[in-house]
Amino acid sequence: MAEPAEAQAIVCAAVRETYEEAGVLLAGPDPRTVVADTTGDDWEADRAALVARELPFAEFLDRRALVLRSDLLGAWARWITPEFEPRRYDTWFFVAALPSGQRTRNASSEADRTVWIRPEDAAAGYDKGELLMMPPTIATLRTLAAYDSPAAALAGARGRDLAPVLAQARLEGEQVVLSWPGHDEFTKHVPSGVRPDAAGGGDI
Repeated sequence: MAEPAEAQAIVCAAVRETYEEAGVLLAGPDPRTVVADTTGDDWEADRAALVARELPFAEFLDRRALVLRSDLLGAWARWITPEFEPRRYDTWFFVAALPSGQRTRNASSEADRTVWIRPEDAAAGYDKGELLMMPPTIATLRTLAAYDSPAAALAGARGRDLAPVLAQARLEGEQVVLSWPGHDEFTKHVPSGVRPDAAGGGDI
């Protein structure tokens, strides 16, 4: 598990990213409340400045007299890009409930489209080949499908195993076998002459 200072930085980054990419802000005037509305030109200007890294998140919260609500998130999973990837990421996944009054929207600069969808429906779309997702995303959705409400998912987050999922590679004959412990559906067999990352084996 992350050290306290590292955990604080990870949660802060999760709250910032949620606001930047979905327009949802997990913060409020005090530790017991949440901002009810993040629409309007002034909010959008601040969000754009955060995305452009022109405005530090701490300064944004301070200027608006807001407190980050880390208690509204639940850590769900952690995936680390395989060692053979030229660029590696240590990625945390969180669950949170949409605050009352706020509205999510397609504010993402990192996705070709966004949808508001139940985890089980998203997983079904992946299985049918209608939705393309990387292993950590579909794995997270499959585990969330077992919960019937945001409150249940947040409660379930307290018992989650946060040991990082890291791909493994082994040579079997003329093939490299890529596997993710505990996630057999993502196992891939790649000809030994092909770089694992070129086959898409290490995507997060």
